[in-house]
Amino acid sequence: MASYKELLQQREQLEKQIAETRQTEMSAAVQRVRAMIDEFGLTQEDIFPSGSTRKVSSAKGTAVAAKYRDPSTGATWTGRGKPPLWIKDKNRDDFLINQ
Repeated sequence: MASYKELLQQREQLEKQIAETRQTEMSAAVQRVRAMIDEFGLTQEDIFPSGSTRKVSSAKGTAVAAKYRDPSTGATWTGRGKPPLWIKDKNRDDFLINQ
């Protein structure tokens, strides 16, 4: 059975070997990527498109038509979120907006 010091030495050697191998493989990968860029004439925008192509949630920030109206003040409510005081605990059918 190996001693603690021997295991630490082995770990040091393995970490060094890992770092060297990673560097070698990374250099080879960069060379392959550069060759493909040259072959296909790719630009930075082709590989890393700007934020204009990101998907944006369609639900976020979408305006919703009002569904209820307070006849005394004209205030409206979409029916989403916490109900306003003028409709809370009342029959909502009485406040529906005819569309």
